[in-house]
Amino acid sequence: MDSKWWPQPAYRTMGSMAMNEDEDDFEFERRFFCRDLPRELLGESRPTLIVQSYYVHEDNFALRVRLQGQVDPVVPMTARTDALHTLLEEGDHFDAASMTAKGPSVGGTRYEAERAIDPGIALELILRGGIPIVKNRYGVWLDEDWWNLDVFGDGNTPLVVAEVERTGPVTDLTIPDFCATEITDDPRFSNDGLADHPFGDWATDFDRELKANGPRFLTNFDGNRES
Repeated sequence: MDSKWWPQPAYRTMGSMAMNEDEDDFEFERRFFCRDLPRELLGESRPTLIVQSYYVHEDNFALRVRLQGQVDPVVPMTARTDALHTLLEEGDHFDAASMTAKGPSVGGTRYEAERAIDPGIALELILRGGIPIVKNRYGVWLDEDWWNLDVFGDGNTPLVVAEVERTGPVTDLTIPDFCATEITDDPRFSNDGLADHPFGDWATDFDRELKANGPRFLTNFDGNRES
């Protein structure tokens, strides 16, 4: 990959402590705030239930443990959907787990090193520490891109976030109509940010902000295409 795409965060200048610059250790994504879940596009698809906990979440650095699996019936995401209660109730349905280290996001690129771990160990870790969040993740193909649509519960209700990830910078993207505004570079909407400061605490302020300033979509990705 052309080196012009690599971000230049401060941790790259830490000498012998600099992180491995393996291309696989970076995620390239763009994220969008949505007013509602576009159910008409999802058909009969069922979501993946995700419970994840953050053990480090400062200055956009994060250490995360995640559990995920499909649950029948679907767990509704409301303000009463407690993350730890959901973890205990649905523990037998989680069939995948991971531990992930993340660096700050720079222009839609973020250091992310992930390793699969035993789901039973992940469950016990989440029960013992960190700040958990819970969400349902839907997925749909739109044009050439796979979109994840996250519906959050607990303190982050009624947040819905759409994101698209590629193996390289997300350029020339067709942004669907259900995306109200772009939040790629807004640390408030990172999952670790939401663990620290749940959306429900500032949703009203954000709504006022969006009405006052209008939507914004980043233009430093070789343009966007009309949906």
